[in-house]
Amino acid sequence: MKKRVFALVLVVVMLVGAVACGSAEAPAGEGKILSVQVGPDPETIDPALNSSSDGGTMLEHAFERLLSVDENNQIVAGAAESWEVSEDGLTWTFHLRDGLKWSDGSDLTANDYVYSFKRVCDPMVAAPYAETVLGVVAGYEDAIAGNLDALQVAAPDDKTVVVTLSAPCSFFGSLIAYSTLSPVQQATVEKNGDAWATAAETYITNGPFYISEWVPGSHILMSKNPYYWNADAIKLDGIKWNLIEDANAAYSAYQTGEVLMIKDVPTEEIPTLSGQSDFKVESIIGTYYLSLNMEREPFTDINVRKALNLAIDREYVAGTLMQGTYATASNFMGPGWVDTDGSEFIASANGGAPYIDTTNHEANVEAAKQLLADAGYPNGEGLPVITYSTNDSGYHKVVAEYLQQAWAEIGVTLEVEIVEWASFTPMRRNGEYDIARNGWIGDYSDPSNMLDLFYSTNGNNDGKYNNPEFDAAMDLSRTTLDPAERSAALHQAEDIMMEDAACIPLAYYNDFWLQSDKITGAWHGPNGHWYFMYADITE
Repeated sequence: MKKRVFALVLVVVMLVGAVACGSAEAPAGEGKILSVQVGPDPETIDPALNSSSDGGTMLEHAFERLLSVDENNQIVAGAAESWEVSEDGLTWTFHLRDGLKWSDGSDLTANDYVYSFKRVCDPMVAAPYAETVLGVVAGYEDAIAGNLDALQVAAPDDKTVVVTLSAPCSFFGSLIAYSTLSPVQQATVEKNGDAWATAAETYITNGPFYISEWVPGSHILMSKNPYYWNADAIKLDGIKWNLIEDANAAYSAYQTGEVLMIKDVPTEEIPTLSGQSDFKVESIIGTYYLSLNMEREPFTDINVRKALNLAIDREYVAGTLMQGTYATASNFMGPGWVDTDGSEFIASANGGAPYIDTTNHEANVEAAKQLLADAGYPNGEGLPVITYSTNDSGYHKVVAEYLQQAWAEIGVTLEVEIVEWASFTPMRRNGEYDIARNGWIGDYSDPSNMLDLFYSTNGNNDGKYNNPEFDAAMDLSRTTLDPAERSAALHQAEDIMMEDAACIPLAYYNDFWLQSDKITGAWHGPNGHWYFMYADITE
């Protein structure tokens, strides 16, 4: 799939700044404005291209999919007021609400969803989530090859969307509710190209808010969308997303009351904040891991990958470096992922045993040294200097410094490269690294959501891992109608990728943040997104 380096376009276009013409509401910044920080300048907030949690949080407020997720993480009606599934599980029919409109006041119809779904499959768009969200739709393979009309998504009339699957998918409702499948306005996208999603005046939305002001490096102001079907339930006049990358600056803004919620809390402040009512810690489904570029030497050698994997003291990383805010990872798939019988997926992984024994670090280090020797690099001799790429927020820098020490113990020399957030994810996706910090927070609780990252053609397969046996196991999990067979296939897939050291899992995610008690009616999901659309501010 052809990749585009989108970040450069984003930066160049955004430098002009913008004030929106997309809606005829009150001037930007007036009324009840909730000021928050969930990250710095996003790489992209094009729904088809975004793969980050901060961008995802913004998209939740700007767009509404056919289905939505409520505060209990349940699938509920969105732009579609009702839907039904055929008895064979192959045909999903969605019925749109009356009078849906875009934030510019123009009509939104079923054809807008058809266009948006097909756009996600466009090889020239190169949407990283295309296979994840639409791979089960009939005609996907032909669509991703360039025949977009082959995708079996249709609009028999202006209020009906019909999607035909190639095989039943019990969690397809969760896919439909994911932000990648947000509707985008065809005329605006075709007129402005990639730049449509980089300026307020062209960022037409259909959700509770639209962008009224965009100042790169400073903030994105979203104002209440008067054309949203449920506008009467929206209490805020706007949300100001403060684009702050430095955690200390975010904390200072929170202390002064300039912002009422910050995602990036300085790690050195955590001991004093723990126990305060405004310091929140919640588990989410996801894993902090390292990607190894398998298109580069020496990471093509499985023994090198395994050596690097074993040399890390994960209990020290999670318990000390991350101050217990994360949990030690012994598997790739952590707690919270649901198996086909409703149990926790991790309970049956690897026969019930952890893939990595995190309790015996000294033995692991000795095994790592032997593996490196088996690869032809005794004590690291002959091994080239390795570069580790990461962005500088949260625990990322201290983890990088620890990796230098841990890998030096087996003879590996590591250099650390700090990359700003807007450039980091496209660099990683394009394979422009040796080893890179990575992580995944589940969009829904089915294990395929994370295991799909290592499918050979997946747009989020940053390490370029390719194992036909892994792909075959995932293919079976997508097509079988037998829950037990599907569970076995998913577990086999994890067995294969862990045996291959397809990545290096470090810790299981928790989110921790500061949020003023003045904010009511907001919630935080297990997908790591914040939901402020129905929030209010009290004094």
